[in-house]
Amino acid sequence: MLQKREEAILVDFYADWCGPCQTMNPVLDEVIAELDGKIKLFKLNIDKNPQAAQQFGVRSIPHYILFKRGKILWRKGGYMTKRDLLQAMKGFVG
Repeated sequence: MLQKREEAILVDFYADWCGPCQTMNPVLDEVIAELDGKIKLFKLNIDKNPQAAQQFGVRSIPHYILFKRGKILWRKGGYMTKRDLLQAMKGFVG
């Protein structure tokens, strides 16, 4: 699925019980909105998809991985400010 997409996809590895993950939700929504659809957001619950978290080496959450055409362009774990996340994403949308 990920290989066929032309736009970049930001995968948010999270869990419902994770406080920092909840804190990041509005930040992610604002950043995605400001990028005008150039990056799609895909939320992946690690409790429901433990094999995906293991496959990508996610050991702590929140954790973000940016994919384009199936390749990992960027990854970062932990809380981020809106400014930092927006700055990081702008580097990949041109």
